Amino acid sequence: MTPYEELFENNKRWIETKTGTDADFFSELARDHNPDYLYIGCSDSRVTAEEIMGLGPGEAFIHRNIANLVNNVDLNVMSVLSYAINNLGVKHIIVCGHYNCGGVKAAMQPKDMGILNPWLRSIRDVYRLHKKELNAITDESKRYDRLVELNVQEQCVNVIKTAVVQLNYLRTGYPIVHGWVFDIHTGRIIDLNIDFENILENIKDIYNLTGKD
Repeated sequence: MTPYEELFENNKRWIETKTGTDADFFSELARDHNPDYLYIGCSDSRVTAEEIMGLGPGEAFIHRNIANLVNNVDLNVMSVLSYAINNLGVKHIIVCGHYNCGGVKAAMQPKDMGILNPWLRSIRDVYRLHKKELNAITDESKRYDRLVELNVQEQCVNVIKTAVVQLNYLRTGYPIVHGWVFDIHTGRIIDLNIDFENILENIKDIYNLTGKD
């Protein structure tokens, strides 16, 4: 049996495990999808969203891309935001980066990365915005970790800049935006304690898309 064929055997065993402990597992899974959380994370295969949060199938809406970016011209992530808020009614949006992120590390290298250049530029822009703080960190690995954290913070700001978040928050008080870093060395989730309301207040003179003062 090839490694590819083993995937189907794994699937059979997974079905048997789920139905063995809960005969209605799949009938429940097929019902309406009403998660409270939208998780925007990195595509890195070492960081499995539901597993690190201890959630089961259907409890989080997941979007992943290289280095957990929220770019306003990326129709994929913008569509996910819109659907999660307008259709699923999520109450919390979590942007989660992770230490030892290959995308962030690549953006720190002053070299041509080919097709990745436009994508990595968003992370390089984060570096530019926080250049003074980052360059003051002499330990390269610590500088790298700090850029991971700052990238999460800036992506949270990008989420807050969107009309769909602002309008729904004005109407319902949700969603709330959170920034996390997953420490791949320990398995711990670190809450960066993003001050959602303060960020919203500070950017509204430029990014207010609600039509309200």
